[in-house]
Amino acid sequence: MNKHSKSHFPSKLNILLAEDDKDDCLFFGEALAELPVPVNLTTVYDGEQLMEQLSKKNRKLPDVLFLDLSMPRKNGFACLLQIKLDERLQKLPVIILSTHSDKDMLNLVYKDAAHYFIRKSADFGQTKALIFKALTLIFQDNSLPGKADFVLSGKDA
Repeated sequence: MNKHSKSHFPSKLNILLAEDDKDDCLFFGEALAELPVPVNLTTVYDGEQLMEQLSKKNRKLPDVLFLDLSMPRKNGFACLLQIKLDERLQKLPVIILSTHSDKDMLNLVYKDAAHYFIRKSADFGQTKALIFKALTLIFQDNSLPGKADFVLSGKDA
C-alpha cells in the first residue's frame, strides 16, 4: 500500500457508510483505521437514515459514500437511484459494498452510476486493500470508470 501517495486525499476524509450489519460496520471501521489516510467515519443503518442524512441542506456532503445494497426500510438500489436523480447529490462518489455480485445486479448499479463495486469479503487484508484502492481511484480521478474497471477485486488490490 505504500506505493500510493497520500497527496491525492483531502487532509481528512469524511466517509459515510450505509450498512445494516453491525459486524460488517466494525470490520469496515477496523479496515479504515489501518489505512494511511485520516478519516472521519459516519455510519447509518438503513436507507431512510441515509437519505435523511444526505438531504440535510446545510450539512456538508461526505467525500465518499460506501453503500450496502441489502438494507431495511429502503434498499441500496433505491438509495442509489434517488442520489443520482438529485442534482445536489449527483457528484457524490458512491462505492457499492455487497455480498451479491450477479451480472444483472452489477449492470444495474453500474447503469445507475455507482463509481465502483466491492464484493464483501471475510479477508481483512483484501477488504482493506480494496477500500484503499477505491478511495485512491476516486481521489485521483472522480469520473465514472469504464465497465471493465467497475468491479474491484482482490487481484487488483
